[in-house]
Amino acid sequence: MAPPKSNARISKIVGAVNIGSFRISAMIMGLGEDGELQVLGSGHRASQGIKRGYITDMAAATYAIRDAVERAEKNAATSIQSVWLGCAGAGLSSHVSKVEIEIGGRRIEEEDIEQLLVAARDTIRPDGRMVLHAQPAHYTLDGAHGVANPKGLHAERLGVDVHVMLADGAPVRNLTEAVQNAHLEVEAVVASPLAAGYACLTAEERELGVALVELGGEVTNVSVYAGGMLLGLKAIPVGSTDITDAIASAFGIRRFQAERLKCVSGSAIASPTDHREMIPVNGPGDDQTGPVARGADDKNRIPRAELVSIVTQNLSHVTTEVGRALKAMGFSGARGGQVVFTGGGAELAGLAEFAQGALGMPVRVGRPPALKGLPEAHATPGFSTLAGLCLYAVDDPIDIRAIGPRHTSTTRYGGTETVTRLFRALREYF
Repeated sequence: MAPPKSNARISKIVGAVNIGSFRISAMIMGLGEDGELQVLGSGHRASQGIKRGYITDMAAATYAIRDAVERAEKNAATSIQSVWLGCAGAGLSSHVSKVEIEIGGRRIEEEDIEQLLVAARDTIRPDGRMVLHAQPAHYTLDGAHGVANPKGLHAERLGVDVHVMLADGAPVRNLTEAVQNAHLEVEAVVASPLAAGYACLTAEERELGVALVELGGEVTNVSVYAGGMLLGLKAIPVGSTDITDAIASAFGIRRFQAERLKCVSGSAIASPTDHREMIPVNGPGDDQTGPVARGADDKNRIPRAELVSIVTQNLSHVTTEVGRALKAMGFSGARGGQVVFTGGGAELAGLAEFAQGALGMPVRVGRPPALKGLPEAHATPGFSTLAGLCLYAVDDPIDIRAIGPRHTSTTRYGGTETVTRLFRALREYF
């Protein structure tokens, strides 16, 4: 990997690619010797060959990925050979595996933690699916939760809660192959709800309980965090592009015109002046010989009230599905709490207010953190997952599958380089 031209103090560089149904984006982030993070370059372009988070045209997707990465490399004045890859589709699912071992009241040593994590690893049953993540969230001592590092403590039983994320293998392999065809290695495939959580949620929110709604172009991922870890996840095959398509269909205009109308003049909240305000269908530079919108005046303008009505009708369908998903995961009523919307669809004006009324819970919009070098155009909800991928890569949380070969009675306390790295990473991670 070539070093950046003007960042001599950068000690580590990570690259990330987020393959969405609306856009493909790439980011290159540097970690300074002083621990400061800096965005060296980022770039994006319209998606090709992607539908509902799945690769539908390998050649088109590969071209778009390469183009997005080259834009980021040009901005960063450096090149990358590998990336951390976000995955929003592929039938993501999540569960927590709980494992305990007997300690007998003695002092807990590193070997006990190792034995516990090996036992936890052996409980993973993917049932033919691909394991994306298997991460220890926290430990328990005699059933008591919230233990970050049990080493040196005494207990009768030592337990661990492991968060396991599964995906369908074929779609993930297609994503990986598209990136590899673009002459890049894949460091890891990261579930986008985990990446978005790194960018949008505070540690306190993840501990107390929070729902994260990643409103993408064609897929909406709804996830629930509590006790510091992701507890549940549901993917909904609807997104902001469905609202765009409804606008295009209602007015008989082209999709790019509908997208611009939604972004520039659309809102999730109606205003008393909407019925008097006429908004132009054609933008600057548009071919004025294009179709006249249904219901437009002689200047091809439409009432803003009609646009807002279409937006709110279709957004209501999205929030209804989100509410059902949250209820199914036990995040509703008295057990509900803060809901954070992010993703490109969360950039719609008035979204938080509309969703708060629809869900009956406090709602805020999540954006990437204020990172040095992050362009203003990419400091928006639509780039939260991309920034989160870089933050996840820098943190590189431990995965229990990295422990190594299965234990035997002769190797229980042997230790390996991998196990040594595991313990070092565990101490850093917790």
